[in-house]
Amino acid sequence: MDNFFKDTPDFKFHLKDPILKKVVKLKEENFEQSEKFDYAPLNHEDAIDSYEKVLEIVGDICSNIISPNAEGVDLEGPHIENNEVIYAKGTTEDYKALYEAGLIGMSLPRRYGGLNFPLLPYVMAAEMVARADAGFANIWGLQDCAETIYEFGSEEQKDKFLPRFNRDGATAAMVLTEPDAGSDLQAVKLKAVFNEEKNTWILNGVKRFITNGDADISLVLARSEDGTTDARGLSMFIYDRNDHAVEVRHLEKKLGIKGSPTCELVFKDAPAELVGKERFGLIKYVMSLMNSARLGVGAQSLGIADAAYHEALKYAADRAQFGKVILKFPAVYEMITNMKVKIDALRSLLYETTLYVDIVKAYEEAMKERSLEKEERMEMKHYMKLANVFTPLIKLTASEACNVMAYDSLQIHGGTGFMKDFPIERIYRDARITSIYEGTSQLQAVAAIKGVTTGVFLEQIKYYDAQVSDKNCEIRTKLHKMTEAFASITQRVTELNNNELLDFHSRRLVEMAGNIIMGYLLVINSQKSDTFSKSAKLFVNLVRSENFESYNFIEGFEVSELELYKVLQPEEVLEEV
Repeated sequence: MDNFFKDTPDFKFHLKDPILKKVVKLKEENFEQSEKFDYAPLNHEDAIDSYEKVLEIVGDICSNIISPNAEGVDLEGPHIENNEVIYAKGTTEDYKALYEAGLIGMSLPRRYGGLNFPLLPYVMAAEMVARADAGFANIWGLQDCAETIYEFGSEEQKDKFLPRFNRDGATAAMVLTEPDAGSDLQAVKLKAVFNEEKNTWILNGVKRFITNGDADISLVLARSEDGTTDARGLSMFIYDRNDHAVEVRHLEKKLGIKGSPTCELVFKDAPAELVGKERFGLIKYVMSLMNSARLGVGAQSLGIADAAYHEALKYAADRAQFGKVILKFPAVYEMITNMKVKIDALRSLLYETTLYVDIVKAYEEAMKERSLEKEERMEMKHYMKLANVFTPLIKLTASEACNVMAYDSLQIHGGTGFMKDFPIERIYRDARITSIYEGTSQLQAVAAIKGVTTGVFLEQIKYYDAQVSDKNCEIRTKLHKMTEAFASITQRVTELNNNELLDFHSRRLVEMAGNIIMGYLLVINSQKSDTFSKSAKLFVNLVRSENFESYNFIEGFEVSELELYKVLQPEEVLEEV
């Protein structure tokens, strides 16, 4: 029987990362949780064994239930019935399988019904679910709402809402976007007013493009401060669907991820509970929620890329042309090999980023029980700095790469891939959203550019370089040249002190840094396992030309040329219309 965990040895490899050992020790309170819960691990080896067993269950469900259901879900999709979103039959079966296995909210603490897992095994599970059905990943992952309630909710709210996920199979949604507030969440208008008589907050307004919008438990961004128009007037609220005060007005007709309902919602005197403090909704709580969601999209993107790769490999090994299978043609095997190499690189970056977030969250959790030592505080600060720039980096690189790989996989299928006869047609459509939601690629580049301008990326590259052994001197030399080019062109851009120019080149600079980082990670991984040796060599060769193309473009670019790109100004557009 197929199993997505067993057929991906990389998972076990990345579970051996030394940072995870520290994370597990912190999360398990130096393994004292075993005294409170009989299923808590006794030591690190016991914890890893538990992660692997659970991930094997996830891999089995993904391979034998979710993946076979994916095509039917795509065709059927959800619908509205009596103001309620009804999932496709396959979606219901998928969620039931993971719920009955106790895998809803697996990163939550045990006292709330979770498994107290670090983010790393959770993200691995998310990758597998996305490989099986990208749209379903949005539903099962709870969009990190459960974790946000745990992090910022009151004790009463935690006790009230969190047990429902694993106990009842409750679903979740983050309700942020509005018709006139897409990426610009500062423009949110949905109104929150405190009703003294009922002693509760009341929500009124419209939300649009809400993933899994008719969920059991929703985190809603609303304007609580009358007369404000910016982020300082926004707060976060919990809405419980049991209150039946929201109309599901419309289900969006979408290009892809059709099993995941995208809703337009109308809040009509909907009672809600304030999360944390007023006015911190966007600047603190949503920012934290979005960062976690971006990590989730990174996992989703990688899952889609892996699905595209497996479909391409399977088809190319079976399809014969001109007397031989097409996998034997250089034009085809180069494409497939490059897909595998990129997946190895992206997976290394995804799990490196996840561990950075993991250790920050583990220290934050520890702070609730004790004061951190000076060394621990410094370490937490260091990893927080890395997590803040690596998170948009992985979201950008993984989402863009999965779109390219879905394209290449469909191309390998030829005309057949354009039809609905093979899964790649669905995978190709599903991929497209990843570079759009939870912040477009353009916004990720703007967020990640801080890693360039502050020197964080360059500093971490130097750290990685120190870990490369002499046996990889050839690849190291290439990475050195790429790093030198990146450092010099960064200096050239920043010294001009022109924010518009920096924004213009931000994506090129961020992608240059990302390519170098992934190259180093693969080289370091190859020193621990020979399975990464080929990928390390091929990836560096592949991205070296990309980096120098970006370098040459930026190096030869004059500030005055910015005007050439301003084809139409707003007033000119109006004239043309």
